[in-house]
Amino acid sequence: MAGVATYLHLPGTTEEAFEFYKSVFGTEYNGDGIMRFADAPAAEGVPDEMGQMVMHVGLTILGDHLLMGSDSPEAQVGNHVSVMLMPDTKAEADELFAKLSDGGSDIQPPQDMFWGDYWGQCTDKFGVIWQIDVDGSQST
Repeated sequence: MAGVATYLHLPGTTEEAFEFYKSVFGTEYNGDGIMRFADAPAAEGVPDEMGQMVMHVGLTILGDHLLMGSDSPEAQVGNHVSVMLMPDTKAEADELFAKLSDGGSDIQPPQDMFWGDYWGQCTDKFGVIWQIDVDGSQST
């Protein structure tokens, strides 16, 4: 089912922030919990301090709204929040990506990712960061 989430990019404080949000909303992490950069297939040679940083975490807050996040050392006010669109199909994801990135920039064109999803990221012509993610179990 399609959905939208808020994605926070924090400068190395994601785990601390999400522990706080868990206590505020009284919920638990989604899926397998916190995914770290060391969990990625290409993590060999990644320095320990980066390997322990949060690659992804999700938490359902009010209703069905998802709050997601990752550690992004370059994050600062103005580039630390993105909108995560979760369409049902790759075709819909490609169409959304093409429209949103028109006049903006392609950060990462959508492609099949190692965690099983079809994912991409762009910035629109107004500077808003958009992530587009099709769950790997969804239809193509």
